[in-house]
Amino acid sequence: MTPNEEFEDEIGHNHNSSNANNPTRTDAFDLPDEEKIERIKKDVENMLITLGMDLTDDSLKGTPNRVAKMFVKEIFGGLNPNKKPKSSTFENNYRYGEMLVEKNITLYSTCEHHLLPIVGRAHVAYISNGKVIGLSKINRIVDYFAKRPQVQERLTMQVVQELQQALGTQDVACVIDAKHLCVNSRGIRDIESSTVTSEFGGKFKEAATRKEFLEYIRMETKF
Repeated sequence: MTPNEEFEDEIGHNHNSSNANNPTRTDAFDLPDEEKIERIKKDVENMLITLGMDLTDDSLKGTPNRVAKMFVKEIFGGLNPNKKPKSSTFENNYRYGEMLVEKNITLYSTCEHHLLPIVGRAHVAYISNGKVIGLSKINRIVDYFAKRPQVQERLTMQVVQELQQALGTQDVACVIDAKHLCVNSRGIRDIESSTVTSEFGGKFKEAATRKEFLEYIRMETKF
């Protein structure tokens, strides 16, 4: 490994990120999805052939197309701004002024350093400043930003910033607890460890409000 490659690998492990925007090119959305799929299909074919795989085998011959469609339509679909969920809000007519918490939101993302899965839970809260948002919209916002090559820190910030903009308030918080397969299944191969990130805005920066939110997260949900 060259010194430059070692530096790039170390950057990946440190999860450095310059800001809350994913590093996409200005021409990222010029190509239609079908052309992207065809290009990625050829790249996957070349990768598998280079690895020595026999793509004439029934089990493998459809793999390049399946992977290409999965990348464009599914696991990286959140890169497409046209798929951004509409953050419809409503007037808080019932004057609910306390904290609203949506916890244990299932999260599937992909580490941008090794393109391996990130699997975990997101916990999101806000305090209304006159607007409320449908509960499922919170899940959809998490899912949209997760469906990208990501780092967990950036994802946490993006969820908070999107809700702050939609709700017109800084009083939004997000905590994500997730396993990274780039740690669990390769490298150090520590299958027990998980990564926790948080972003607190407005009143959630206050110790008492932050403590209340974290206590709600720890509550066991029983049915």
